Amino acid sequence: MQIIDPHVHVWKNDPRFPWAPETTSPPAEDATAEMLLELMAANGVEKTVLVQVIHYRWDNSYAADVMKRYPDKFMGVCRINPEVPDAADHLSRWTEDHGFHGVRLSPSVGAAGDWFTGPLMLPIFQRAETLGVPMLILTGVERLVDLVPLLEQHPDLDVVIDHMADCSPDAPDKLQLLLNLARFPRVYVKISHTWSISKTGYPWADTFEQVKKVYQAFGGSRIMWGTDWPVCLKRASYAETLAVVRDEMDFFTPEDHEWVLGKTARRLWKFEE
Repeated sequence: MQIIDPHVHVWKNDPRFPWAPETTSPPAEDATAEMLLELMAANGVEKTVLVQVIHYRWDNSYAADVMKRYPDKFMGVCRINPEVPDAADHLSRWTEDHGFHGVRLSPSVGAAGDWFTGPLMLPIFQRAETLGVPMLILTGVERLVDLVPLLEQHPDLDVVIDHMADCSPDAPDKLQLLLNLARFPRVYVKISHTWSISKTGYPWADTFEQVKKVYQAFGGSRIMWGTDWPVCLKRASYAETLAVVRDEMDFFTPEDHEWVLGKTARRLWKFEE
């Protein structure tokens, strides 16, 4: 079984890759590609998707450098500033000139995220659809209602909902807002972050019913795991974020297990061999 991690962040305290001006408290500890490669080797993870970390904001240079140095191991998802008129052109540049395959938008559920309902979204979604790169959405489940019209207008765009929209197991009514998106055949869901929404320790079993509902709605070929390393380290080790899906969630069929652990990601990110 090929295991692919579709969600990690990397960074390095290095003047060649400066933090964004908005980053007032940059991380003291590095989370480098080399550290990640050691974890991958120790846990049987063959390939990984780098998701641009917020500390760099819209400068994706470090992830681009990592992909260039390790093209057989990493692909990347960039960030662009969604509130500037030429955001779509920025996406084209990072995709066509630097090899990124995907873009991530992170609208909050409050007023600060209302840009997601504004006129700048259509050009970004259209450009991602034209480029053939997936759109990752990091948000709370309440914001998903604003995603629906964009999905309806861009049926050929692959869209990935990160971390089950961080819906708490205590809010099953809100989970329905995520499950409703299953009617769009190109919407995918990461069942990551169970460690974050759980009220218990490993294996965070109070989240299993929620994962089952997502699985039943989307099917194995449209869901995938993910470590969210090193963010996960506040509550879970890299190994645990894999083990919980590989060893503890026994409700997947053998075929769907392969999809969740690798084949779904491989469908969206076609790695070099």
